[in-house]
Amino acid sequence: MSTPAGPPTAPAQGTALLRGAGLRATAPRVAALAVLADQPHADADDVARGVRERIGSVSVQAVYDVLGALHRAGLVRRIEPAGSPARFELRVDDNHHHLVCRGCGEVRDVDCATGAAPCLEPARPRGAGTGGGAALDGFVVDEAEVIYWGTCSRCSAR
Repeated sequence: MSTPAGPPTAPAQGTALLRGAGLRATAPRVAALAVLADQPHADADDVARGVRERIGSVSVQAVYDVLGALHRAGLVRRIEPAGSPARFELRVDDNHHHLVCRGCGEVRDVDCATGAAPCLEPARPRGAGTGGGAALDGFVVDEAEVIYWGTCSRCSAR
């Protein structure tokens, strides 16, 4: 589900987005959406800090519950780069990929790079016959997640 007028930076936008997804517009949910609009690819601790700055005291568990509800409703995308905590973002209406710095862990969005979006045609596994390959047999692919790993310019300069 895409946002009606860009990321929900204002409480009214977050409230409308939540209600449109059938969720109650609680203060922690609205605040979490605002944090993610300001900090794409934030982890749960970053979101918790940002929510506390906006509304005061909230437990880390409450933030995990909020992020889980937002993810299940399709309002937030969760990515899990190997060796890093889960990250959350509002860009959910396309099949983009991510670039992660091995040095500092910075995450950047990368538009779909292979074939026609949304990159949903995996190559046949080696040794697969003409029947589509045993590894894909019975699967209907609905998402492709690609993470590019490298070193950002700041880490390269060090």
